[in-house]
Amino acid sequence: MTDRTLILCKPDAVERQLVGEIVGRFEAKQLTLVALELRQLDTATAEAHYGEHAEKPFFGELVAFITRSPLVAMVIEGPEAYKVARNLIGATNPREAAPGTIRGDLAIEMGENLVHGSDSPESAAREIELFFPNLA
Repeated sequence: MTDRTLILCKPDAVERQLVGEIVGRFEAKQLTLVALELRQLDTATAEAHYGEHAEKPFFGELVAFITRSPLVAMVIEGPEAYKVARNLIGATNPREAAPGTIRGDLAIEMGENLVHGSDSPESAAREIELFFPNLA
């Protein structure tokens, strides 16, 4: 079964010029790029994307970070794409992420962990609709 999922190379990944490395890791795992766009995320989209965290004390920091400079949004597809992507990305906290994962190899700190990946098929569908409505 082929599924699609959303991946964001966050502003820190773009600033550190790691987008090619990150995209290459997904491609090496035989996930196919369906859409890719460099964009400056607006506040409304950032707030919608992080909506489940709206009542948490760090919500403002999330929105400020994701909107501070351009990011790369992409949709990838393949068998169980979200599971494969989440394994490639690694634990949220880079200090806990396994070597060989994107965060384990490249990320520095929790607040700047380079990549977002949808955490379920339902999240993937919602996030793809938000970032690439023409694909949904």
